[in-house]
Amino acid sequence: MTQSNGRSFAFALAAATLIVATAFAYQASMIPSSHLINPDELVKILQSTKGTKPLIIHVGPHMLYLEAHIPGSEYIGPASDPGGLQRLRTRVGPLPRNKFIVIYCGCCPWSHCPTVRPADDALRAMGFTNVKVLYIADNFGTNWVDKGYPIAKGE
Repeated sequence: MTQSNGRSFAFALAAATLIVATAFAYQASMIPSSHLINPDELVKILQSTKGTKPLIIHVGPHMLYLEAHIPGSEYIGPASDPGGLQRLRTRVGPLPRNKFIVIYCGCCPWSHCPTVRPADDALRAMGFTNVKVLYIADNFGTNWVDKGYPIAKGE
């Protein structure tokens, strides 16, 4: 192996390590339990005639949102993408920092979700104090749709 090939390999290895480390850093399983809300808790809040309803933001893939989403939720886009994070920041920017916000994805098992942690981190960095992340253990279909919770389809 030439020195040039050795450097290329080292660069590729460093880049792959950075990608894996970045993906791991954004795993939903690293979100503190105090930041979470369970689907049944959210349904009770949404069905209650008392209290303030949260702003619900979908931070996952658009196809998932089109197939089924929480009624009244807003699609922002994957928060694992810089564009999705910017849309999130723009959407919530003018809101009071104590606004009740729920973010969710549901594209994959909780331990693999790359989108909810960056969204949670971004909102908290902006000073939001009443943010909850919807804990979806398996996926939105299993943990929301199959339980008979309300859904909407399309835009």
